[in-house]
Amino acid sequence: MKTLFLETTRPFQGLCELVADAEGLFEKEGLKVEWVNHQKFETITDDQITNHHGSDPFNGHGAAFEQGKADMYNACEWGNYCRAQDSKTGLVIGRRSIVTYAALVVRPESNIYTPQQFANRQVGVPFFYGTHYLALQMLEGFMTRDQIRLCKTSPIVPIRYQAMMCGKVDGVILVEPYISLAEKQGCRIICSAFFHGTEVASAKVDSETYGMFNRAVREAVKRINANKKQYLQYFIDSYKFDPLISMLSINDLPESRLVVVDPAPIPAKELEQTANWIKSWGMLENTDNSIDLINMDINVNSKAQGKKKKWLTFWK
Repeated sequence: MKTLFLETTRPFQGLCELVADAEGLFEKEGLKVEWVNHQKFETITDDQITNHHGSDPFNGHGAAFEQGKADMYNACEWGNYCRAQDSKTGLVIGRRSIVTYAALVVRPESNIYTPQQFANRQVGVPFFYGTHYLALQMLEGFMTRDQIRLCKTSPIVPIRYQAMMCGKVDGVILVEPYISLAEKQGCRIICSAFFHGTEVASAKVDSETYGMFNRAVREAVKRINANKKQYLQYFIDSYKFDPLISMLSINDLPESRLVVVDPAPIPAKELEQTANWIKSWGMLENTDNSIDLINMDINVNSKAQGKKKKWLTFWK
């Protein structure tokens, strides 16, 4: 039995891994998963911090990994490319299975009704997290870049939600179950989108180990897609410490927002396009070739993806 140390994860970013663990799918593959807690996340909202400069990409995601306490973790693909650039030991090895849904939300009394009306209005984001990059990608389609106003909020979703409800920021990017909670409390979705995440691993995770991991995840994907409603309970249970979330039921969460797919390699053209976009926002500046951020031996290895299909065509 191999042991794999993973950083802890929430359902919106790691549902399939959580299901694979809870339902014994990792053990069936001969893999014992041990969960390693994140270091403490920042909790502040500061409208004077308006960009990523000075923020630590490893605030939360990847911190335990960099300390050698975890072998692998997952987070949004944008942030993980930046972490891989600065990592002492980790490279991106492939895409995770869940495709995360997130939304820009305003409180009920807000006078903002369209994305264009967010020009020169503050959106609270945790820098180097998926909701940070998604805010940029969504808003730049509706206004010039110099009209986008971001400020620092906590990566802890309930704190970010309360910052919006208390009027500290004009809007925030939320994930489930807080999008459904916001709607139930009269908030409005201004725009929304899905985004990919990736896995980052150390050299301890070889192709064989990643293959075992992904076969279990693929079975979890199959089970979730066969009964999405049942697995929405994970989103509620993950935040049951919040009395507002504990009042939700699975009927409050739309199944259409839960999208899980088989884990897969990262297509070369998408990698290059994404890396160039990140650079255009003043990040990833120390990376000349985006392929240097990827463990190619694992990313294009068919066995590591848990099935026999050849993936090398992605890299032609």
